[in-house]
Formats: sequence, structure tokens, C-alpha cells
Amino acid sequence: QVQLVESGGGLAQSGGSLRLSCVASGSMSSIDVMGWYRQAPGKERELVATLAIGGSRNDADSVKGRFIISRDNSKNTVYLQMNSLKPEDTAVYYCNAVIEAVRPMNYWGKGTLVTVSS
Repeated sequence: QVQLVESGGGLAQSGGSLRLSCVASGSMSSIDVMGWYRQAPGKERELVATLAIGGSRNDADSVKGRFIISRDNSKNTVYLQMNSLKPEDTAVYYCNAVIEAVRPMNYWGKGTLVTVSS
């Protein structure tokens, strides 16, 4: 089992920055991929960025060059540095952890709200 707790959401102005944090506990050594997803009102949840244990990254086109995902293994924490924020970045941001196996296991945090004003 993996537990994920996000923090760092809030209100930012267009062009501003926020940093989200996700602290993981539980079966940390089994996690293969950690990442961030978001869900805007009336829309489906979408990928923002992922970071695999080997270091490979996958970023959504909409955030490339603006958001940076990173990981501090000593703190069991993954971060999402969000720069040049836009109103369309407004969403609930969810932390995700994947344990890849014959039957992959997905774990989710409860989410943190990011609101970007124009």
C-alpha cells in the first residue's frame, strides 16, 4: 500500500508560480513511476507530468517549458514546480504512484486545488 498526501495548492495570478509537493508513505521501494495529474471543472482527469524511477520524464504538451517535476528520494517527496501559470491551469491536482506488475497498481492522493486568476 502507498499513501500520498499533496500540498502547496492555492491561488496564484496569471504568470505566477506555485510548487506542489506530494509526500509518499508505505511501500516506497516498490514505486516505479510518480506523477501529477489534474482535473478541471467539467473535464476529465489528464496527465500533467510523470517521473519514472530511472529518471525518464513525460510532460503534457500544455505544460512543457513551464512545469518541472522532480523527486527527492530522501524525503519520499515528488514536486511539481509550476511557472508562468495560466488561468487554464486551474484544476485540482492529484499525485499518482504506480507499481508496475502483472496487474499494475495505481495510487492517488486526495488532490490539491490550484486556482489561477487572470
